Amino acid sequence: MAPVIEIPQGAVVSPASGATVDFSQPVKFKVKNGNIYKDYQVTVKAQDPIISFKINGLSATINNSGKTISLTMPEGTNLTALQPIIETGNGVSINPVSGTTLNFSSPVSFTVSNGSLTEVYTAKVTTPVSGPSIAFLGTAATRTGLTNPDEIAASDWLFGKYSGAVYVSIADIASGAANLTGINVIWWHFDSATALPAGAMSPNVTSKIKTYLNGGGNILLTSFAAQYVDALGIVPAGKGPNNVFGDFLPSGFVDTGSDWGISFKGYENHPVFDGLQTYESGKANLLEKGTFRLNHTAWWFLPDWGGYVNGAGWRSQTGGNNLASEAWDNTLDGRVAIAEFPGGTANKKCMVICTGAYDWYNETVNGNPSQPNSFQDNIKKMTENSLNYLVTH
Repeated sequence: MAPVIEIPQGAVVSPASGATVDFSQPVKFKVKNGNIYKDYQVTVKAQDPIISFKINGLSATINNSGKTISLTMPEGTNLTALQPIIETGNGVSINPVSGTTLNFSSPVSFTVSNGSLTEVYTAKVTTPVSGPSIAFLGTAATRTGLTNPDEIAASDWLFGKYSGAVYVSIADIASGAANLTGINVIWWHFDSATALPAGAMSPNVTSKIKTYLNGGGNILLTSFAAQYVDALGIVPAGKGPNNVFGDFLPSGFVDTGSDWGISFKGYENHPVFDGLQTYESGKANLLEKGTFRLNHTAWWFLPDWGGYVNGAGWRSQTGGNNLASEAWDNTLDGRVAIAEFPGGTANKKCMVICTGAYDWYNETVNGNPSQPNSFQDNIKKMTENSLNYLVTH
């Protein structure tokens, strides 16, 4: 694009007015007048055809890159007769039009047009999974006893999202007080230490969880809990995450140069990534640059460690299916950041999300709150998708 820039007399700007500039990334313009100068960062974004999509005042997540719209309505909502209120960009038309009563019991297609350009968006409207089906596993005796801010934030989201969410302590599993019958998915988000607690590793606990899994149960393991696949026999012995690290308060850092995200090239249509806000097909950011982070990571490093060599080697040796890696790794041969077990067509028993970009809580740095992470909705949506995927598979 060739921006035309008006500046005060005697000043100069670089790049110059009228110069052709690549705006696919933010561009710095330097304005000088004598010995005084100022830099401006200019970001140019194409107009989104759909600005907002609301039903009963609730806003949907719109992925203009992936052409998807997703919205979760309150439990008990009748999906067969809903009226979306849709705001489009200038010159953009949509069919069905805003305010039309539609049946969302299955996905609905919307045709978006602007002049000769036409695109089709797929809108999915769902209701929460109800009943005592999602159990949040923790080291504290009760949910109010959790002390790790990331675990607290994750559990608060779960209990606000799923009306039947329950809390299960590791001690209650050990004693037999926890009844796992009827639980569709156990979610363990462990963010407190790189090493898993001894209580969770005891044969008394692992044997009970194995019995639950063998009986048709499922488990989601996130952050450092990804290592639990080894103790539970989900992978062959010694084939758990081989690259475990992370900072702990008061240490940590801010990456001012890069957003952190994932590549799921080849799995763009996998249910776990449904409705994510992507910046190109198969790529989504999870952690915004400038946000304080602790980088809690428990993933598999493939090229040099463990004898995996690449994604195919990892799949062969673990029996899993690697769904995502770091954003630069389009062949999924570098890291295993998200995976499902077993791989192939068998019913799923386990999902792991183990990238350091999976961060639920913005820590306070020297008494100052970190900036909000604008990609937090992607973390929530991916977690919701993973839980629902395990429930239905």
